Amino acid sequence: MFKKFTFRKQKASSFNELVEEAKKGYIPNHIAIIMDGNGRWAKRRAMPRIAGHHEGMKVVRKITKFANKMGVKVLTLYAFSTENWKRPQQEVDFLMKLPQEFLGTFLPELVEENVQVRLIGQRDGLPAHTRESVEKAIKATQHNTGLILNFALNYGSRDEMVYAIQNLVTDSNSGKIQPHEITEDVFSSYLMTSSLPDPDLLIRTSGEIRISNFMLWQIAYTELWFTDVFWPDFTEEHLLEAIVNFQRRGRRFGGV
Repeated sequence: MFKKFTFRKQKASSFNELVEEAKKGYIPNHIAIIMDGNGRWAKRRAMPRIAGHHEGMKVVRKITKFANKMGVKVLTLYAFSTENWKRPQQEVDFLMKLPQEFLGTFLPELVEENVQVRLIGQRDGLPAHTRESVEKAIKATQHNTGLILNFALNYGSRDEMVYAIQNLVTDSNSGKIQPHEITEDVFSSYLMTSSLPDPDLLIRTSGEIRISNFMLWQIAYTELWFTDVFWPDFTEEHLLEAIVNFQRRGRRFGGV
């Protein structure tokens, strides 16, 4: 039935039926999203780039709620990369204020919906007001047992792996671990995602088909799904479409 389904043309009742049908299948435990296209969305509307980022923030809210409803265990959102500091200062300043605005208004709802907030990335490089707003949300939701909303903020996968190697070398030099004891699982335990499962599904919006230094180790066997839709236009229907597409695939992890 899914093959003949055009998501954006369905009535609410049909969409809800498809949600329930999809929930009978395997729901990805961990979905990671590269939220791309905010600036281009705004440009097409003759609006400043920051307007696109603000609109994208609203989408985070509804996609978080829908992922939680679908039974997703972890939702990792690529919010700001280590390379994004190269952007114009006005845009960077605005992006650094978004977590404060988003979590300030959405935090009570996150608590009510049993969502737990987490962060991967270099906290020390963030402005104090950004870091404090995220840490407040992490503390307020630390005992929640539902969806883990994991923000990748000031995050870069190469940076993450270099940091992990540095810590491994330090532990090896101090005798805590021997070189022959370093396995894939051990290395994974030194990454920022050590307490999380690897993503089952990676989504990138806006039509770009690249990974952009995002979770390079963790997505070794992740299913990839790309869409031309800009992030501010990404809807619950698009996420359902990605999940249904994921459910049709055969994951062999190198086997047959």
